[in-house]
Amino acid sequence: MSYNDYDGPHADLRELIERIDRSGQLVRLGGVDPHLELGTLIELIAHRGGEGGPAVLFDDLVDAKPGHRAFSGATNSAERLALTLGLPAPGHPLDVVRAYRDRMKTHKPIPPVTVDHGPVLENVLRDDEVDVTALVAPFLHERDGGRYIGTDDLVIMRDPDDGWVNIGTYRSMVHGPDRVGLWISPGKQGRQIREKYFARGEPCPVLISCGHDPLLFLASGNELRYGLSEYDYAGGHRGQPFEVVASELYGLPMPARAELVLEGEMYPGEVAPEGPFGEFTGYYAGGRSDQPVVRVRRIYHRNDPIVTVASPIRPPSNFSYSKCVMKAGMIWDEVERAGLSGVQGVWCHEAGAARLFNVISIKQAYDGHAKQAGLLAASCQSGSYLGRFVVVVDEDIDPTNTFDVLWAMSTRCDPVDDIEIIRRAWSGPLDPRIPHGQTHNSRAVISAVRPYHRLADFPPVAEASPELRDEVARKFAGVLAGLGATSPHLQQPEEAE
Repeated sequence: MSYNDYDGPHADLRELIERIDRSGQLVRLGGVDPHLELGTLIELIAHRGGEGGPAVLFDDLVDAKPGHRAFSGATNSAERLALTLGLPAPGHPLDVVRAYRDRMKTHKPIPPVTVDHGPVLENVLRDDEVDVTALVAPFLHERDGGRYIGTDDLVIMRDPDDGWVNIGTYRSMVHGPDRVGLWISPGKQGRQIREKYFARGEPCPVLISCGHDPLLFLASGNELRYGLSEYDYAGGHRGQPFEVVASELYGLPMPARAELVLEGEMYPGEVAPEGPFGEFTGYYAGGRSDQPVVRVRRIYHRNDPIVTVASPIRPPSNFSYSKCVMKAGMIWDEVERAGLSGVQGVWCHEAGAARLFNVISIKQAYDGHAKQAGLLAASCQSGSYLGRFVVVVDEDIDPTNTFDVLWAMSTRCDPVDDIEIIRRAWSGPLDPRIPHGQTHNSRAVISAVRPYHRLADFPPVAEASPELRDEVARKFAGVLAGLGATSPHLQQPEEAE
């Protein structure tokens, strides 16, 4: 198995940070205040242009315990995402999507292995020693309802019926020394598991990992099939099992090399006001509401722990790029597994918060092919939650290029004939457009392709042939370089098999 430019996968977050540093994509910042300054710096870096900016390690945080740090943007570029997943270094964003799709053809889940010891056990705080308020928990946005220790987090639960372990990413707000809130969107697997415990009148045991291998965060933040543990899925990507240690109270598996983990339980009916919080859609749509509280009874952490931070903002954010790539790869894999042929590429645009505006490129083989592709991309497991638009384009359109996509929509789509509406699809409170309390929305599937019956006589595109373009570009390479002139077509990846 290939691991980018290395002989094996990174052991943990710290080794990945070293690899990112060696690649020249890490910035170290000191003297930053976790109250608003950290979140604002993340926003300024993410919005400065390019692929989300560098990864940032925040040292010497204001008012933090000596050695306690924060980390942002581990996978927010094509290069760093490929490094984390152990995929070949990319030359184009679709290279990572394509490599992910190819890996999934042979991907096999690898369950974790339980070990007796791990760095996460270097410090264990119990009961009266617990003080979450003393940990790094940034106040990220000016209108937030409080400090959030869990943004780039892993919420680990065990299904009480089947015994499988689920890992989700759900925001966790600090309420006090031994209390944190946990907001879980309706329909999410963690919420289904929690409700099983509550229906029995039992407390729901939970771990919240607040610093860890970003590969686990990539797995936990996406929609996997129910019953597949994110540990197993992520282990299959690294080609080796993750090591876990059993927690003291409930024997839940926590990453042995995690940076910081909270353990406790949620009790039926025990809630507290949570939020508002700036969300990945770019709004404060969820508002403030009563949400279950975790009674924190254990804190496990490494020496000099690093809290991982995802700061949802008006896109792009410090994690939205990696969401686009992962989501695109998962949709591509699922529509092909459903039997669809001819897919040339899939992309989930950052302007759509990596969920709301997705594009699938196909080489049409039959009448109805485009509609089938759009409906599959809109309704598969990875594309179903909180979607809005799916656009289907021909193979000559680069789905990552917004200009190309809008051109295809403007010239190849007739709204009456080429837009399908799906009603009552899975959404949630973070959708700013739907009424408060509603958990469904509608989807538009837009066929921005040449009509199949007109493929032979559709007006040709007014542009130079690839051969002529390349010939002229080579002849006048110096002039074009001086003008900063490039052609997106020269950068487009090779067509899929």
